[in-house]
Amino acid sequence: MSEETPKNSSGLIYLILILLLLGGLSFVAYKWSGSKSLSEECANEKALLESEIKDMEQMMSGYVGDLSNDMRKDLKAMLQTYDDLIKKDSSKKDSLNAQKEEILQIMKQLDQNKRLSARELSKLKRENETLKGIMRGYVRQIDSLYTINKRLELDLDVTSTKLNETSEERDIYKKEAEEKDEQVKKGSKLRAYNISSGALRMKTNNTTEATDRAKKVYQLKSTFTLQENVLARAGKRTIYMAVTAPNGQILQSKSSNILTTDQGSVAYSDRKDVDYNNQALDVTIFYDVNSDAIEKGTYRVSLYCDGVRIGEDSFVLK
Repeated sequence: MSEETPKNSSGLIYLILILLLLGGLSFVAYKWSGSKSLSEECANEKALLESEIKDMEQMMSGYVGDLSNDMRKDLKAMLQTYDDLIKKDSSKKDSLNAQKEEILQIMKQLDQNKRLSARELSKLKRENETLKGIMRGYVRQIDSLYTINKRLELDLDVTSTKLNETSEERDIYKKEAEEKDEQVKKGSKLRAYNISSGALRMKTNNTTEATDRAKKVYQLKSTFTLQENVLARAGKRTIYMAVTAPNGQILQSKSSNILTTDQGSVAYSDRKDVDYNNQALDVTIFYDVNSDAIEKGTYRVSLYCDGVRIGEDSFVLK
């Protein structure tokens, strides 16, 4: 009786293990079957979506062709715009040509592949819109500078009209304007206008008044206005006045009064420091003289700033 009991227990254990094994195999088979079914379902959905995309692209083929042609027109128009911008401002030629190269690359893709999908064309269209945005930025920037240059040229014409009082003055200003035209276009140089020069005499009450009599001269002066210029450097500026006597000599209070200009070294009579803030500024420069050294005749006044002559005038003493 004691020998049969262990045998029965051992058999029961084996039976339980076999049942557990069969259960595990059934579970694995169930999960594998479900996974296989899900994989087949995903594959079917993928095939269906690809078929729908293909059908959609076929339906849109006519629209895609129109989109491709419209994009080519846009790209050609952008190339022409960049060529016009380079003519206006050659200093930005390198960066503008770089943008043209990107446009040419998109055109190359359109030309090389005549059967681009709607998705591919949509990507190229987004790139095209980005390039158009960059181009509009260049157009605003360069047109703004171009407008400023035109305004400076207009100011130059107005100044020329005011200074054309005599044929001799017109000839002098024309020559100077031609020499300084490039600097004026850059908008960085100052100009003087409304120039009025002459001589003063001392009255008995220690005040001065204008005179044209050489023997009564106490001071020489030149009054003028510095032109408004938003592009010029603001801050302290020194204005020099050179008065040339009838004998061709420049009047000087000191022999060391020498100024370096774009035309070389020149002597000057006196100078004045001003605080220029880019707005029109009235200035007067005085030069004290020895009346014995003043002779009759025509005196010429030249004004300088930053090594450049900014204006001229003349007056006569009897």
